[in-house]
Amino acid sequence: MTTPDPGRPRSDRSPWNWLLFVPILLPLLTFLYNSDGPRLLGFPLFYWLQISFIVVGVICTTIVYRMTR
Repeated sequence: MTTPDPGRPRSDRSPWNWLLFVPILLPLLTFLYNSDGPRLLGFPLFYWLQISFIVVGVICTTIVYRMTR
């Protein structure tokens, strides 16, 4: 097992990591889904917006992974 060089900066300090806060903070904005409409395929706003939060999380995680690889 090799030890990291003490003079070398850590590789996990990329500014791209800040993008990971988007999927955490987005569902906390309750005014986004504080209504019944519009409906999409009969589903209220809350349900399909939760699915879109998952999609946003996957996209943000993929971008951060690719940019910090």
